[in-house]
Amino acid sequence: MSGFDQNAAAALTSRADAQIWLEAFRDLNRQQWLASHWPDRKTEAWKYTPLTPLAQGDYLRFPTAGKVQIERARYDIPGLDCQRLVFVNGEMMPELCQLSPAREACCVTRFCDADEQQQALITQHLGKIAEATDNPFVALNGSWLEDGVLLQVAADQRIEEPLHIVHMTTPDQQAFSVRQRLLVALDSGAEATVIEHFTSDEARQNSFVTGVSEFKLAAGARLTHYRLHLEEEHNIHIGGVYAQLDRDAHIDSFFLGLGSRLTRLDLRIQHQGAGSHAQLNGIYLSKGTQHIDIHSTVEHEMPQGSTSEVVRGIVDDEAKAVFNGRIHIHPNAQKTLAELSNRNLLLTNTAEVYTKPELEIYADDVRCAHGATVSQIEDLSLYYLQSRGIDRKEAQVMLSFGFINELIGALRHEPLQRLLRPILTQWFGKDSGLTRHLL
Repeated sequence: MSGFDQNAAAALTSRADAQIWLEAFRDLNRQQWLASHWPDRKTEAWKYTPLTPLAQGDYLRFPTAGKVQIERARYDIPGLDCQRLVFVNGEMMPELCQLSPAREACCVTRFCDADEQQQALITQHLGKIAEATDNPFVALNGSWLEDGVLLQVAADQRIEEPLHIVHMTTPDQQAFSVRQRLLVALDSGAEATVIEHFTSDEARQNSFVTGVSEFKLAAGARLTHYRLHLEEEHNIHIGGVYAQLDRDAHIDSFFLGLGSRLTRLDLRIQHQGAGSHAQLNGIYLSKGTQHIDIHSTVEHEMPQGSTSEVVRGIVDDEAKAVFNGRIHIHPNAQKTLAELSNRNLLLTNTAEVYTKPELEIYADDVRCAHGATVSQIEDLSLYYLQSRGIDRKEAQVMLSFGFINELIGALRHEPLQRLLRPILTQWFGKDSGLTRHLL
């Protein structure tokens, strides 16, 4: 057992202003963390993702309080009409936030500002969707919980403006931990869009971020969800997205993950009502000596549900990437349609990717498919572009970008496309001559 494991649950005890009504939740998660096993190479779900950077770091402290200057370009999405919450090192920055007046159709509130009715709703769902027994870091997040964000949308209401939640880190004098919690509760027939935006300034980061998001979609509810991991590469992030779908509920979720010393994202979708649908698209990029790990699990528990999951990864230099996608069809989930595709592009002979698509089927009237590929850029495609006067390095960048551009182009909100394309082109190379045809 590592020092981090022994001390983590107790090291960051609640501060004096922590919400008393969350104390029972913190205690339960603290006990679950202490009873859990520290993941190692013998733990199947962590087999290819060693936690050495976390275990050897000294992250068990709060960040130093204080105001910092934040450039608007670090948190803004130009052209996006939205409601916005901005947190820097876990502290909300009111001067950077942008919220509409309170209304009955939509409630956006912090846990610390919740009234009795909202507290009851939070208590009803918090930790029930993301089960701490499945992932020890969910329990760790819960044991540290002091605040979070609640989004509630009333029945048959459609919220036009996306909720843009920015979690930004800046370096401190000593390494520190940040926790994030989001609970989304959509009543029957409600519709909303949520953008989770994790970013940092350009300085070398020294933070560990643990983030857990829970989505409860009632019958016929629809959620469009984006999760963007755009932090500086020295940051450590272990997070998860957990959703429960009732009858005819729909979730359309997209994630983008840039590698770091250690990035781990768990996705879990539970189809708990007939006719529910999940569209899961994702991109992960890793270079240098970065490491990124994506684990997704889809549970089809009721009939006539559907899932389409498309994930693509690009790995460069000596970096590593891990993808594990599991679709579980329960005995009652007849008439299920589920498809999983994971394609990977290796840009060097020293890059590594570990991909494992899984189908576990216990119903006999289903249509399911899964597949994974690992490949390099085809010489024939390179030759085609070079024969038309394009430099070889520029041709490699164009083909690599084209490998993921289809998923970027499918994003429903065009301002997000405009935000991400320059970021991705810069990932392939800062030389503008290599990326001049991509924007």
